[in-house]
Amino acid sequence: MKNVLVTGGNGFIGSHLVRYLVSKKIDVTVPYIDIDKNSYFHSHQLHKKTRFVYCNLTDFNKTFKLIKNNNIDFIFHLAAQSIVENAVENPRDTFNSNIMATVNVLDAARQWGRVSGIIVTSSDKAYGKIPKASESDPLGGDHPYESSKAAADLIALTYFKTYHLPIVVTRFGNVYGEGDLNFSRIIPGIMEVIIKNKELKIRSDGKYRRDYVYVGDILKALITISKNTKKIEGQAFNISSRENLSVIELVRLVSNILDQKINYKILNRTVNEIPAQSINFNKIQKTLGWKPENDLASTIPSIFDWYKNYLR
Repeated sequence: MKNVLVTGGNGFIGSHLVRYLVSKKIDVTVPYIDIDKNSYFHSHQLHKKTRFVYCNLTDFNKTFKLIKNNNIDFIFHLAAQSIVENAVENPRDTFNSNIMATVNVLDAARQWGRVSGIIVTSSDKAYGKIPKASESDPLGGDHPYESSKAAADLIALTYFKTYHLPIVVTRFGNVYGEGDLNFSRIIPGIMEVIIKNKELKIRSDGKYRRDYVYVGDILKALITISKNTKKIEGQAFNISSRENLSVIELVRLVSNILDQKINYKILNRTVNEIPAQSINFNKIQKTLGWKPENDLASTIPSIFDWYKNYLR
């Protein structure tokens, strides 16, 4: 990798990835639409250490020029509309962002013809309501976010099979860590209510179960895959952890780790979300030797410190 494009590079996971790539003296291009000057990306001055370029990926011509003008030879495609509630309220925008932006990035890479590897990040939600999913399971989804991720996932593998683009798909569990500013997600939400002494509003009945995987482990998986793209192109890999918890279990665990009382209220008004989900990551462990090295107990204290600095 010499000239790397990271779409979604100024987002939560993307910021950690860009910070790593910049530390390795790699030339990184990050397209953006909006700027948050309080974000993890800006707090680490990454806008000054990268080619930070305004570009809406739903515009094919601008996306192609972005790749061509910056001589891109490797792509991490992380950009997406990732909020389930927003997807329900704005399905057309979600499909445009998650599906057509993916098509534009991949077709621009196809026409450019000089990209040696592409990692397309997907989600466990692409499996729909399968409670314990492996890569051999079919993709699906009943609602906008799930189906948009499944569609983008299938499109990525189509570009490998039809046009032989060197693509690998990753499907993440619920990612948490420093820099996540979406406070509707459970861990940022917990941090905010503790620091501000507020009540946590739990949208579901508190029994919804998810995998929780630390952003540092996601970063290591992405770097490991990028170094092995030629060997594993055309495949999809689940990336997650063995920490599968209900919302209430997670709240109680964080409360114990931080020795902080967390007041919460069950709203039980969740719409269109998957009740229980976990993904099997045996394939990447066997193929590339990756496995999660962190857990909630070891990471929550430092994450809490980050949010204290951010929110205060």
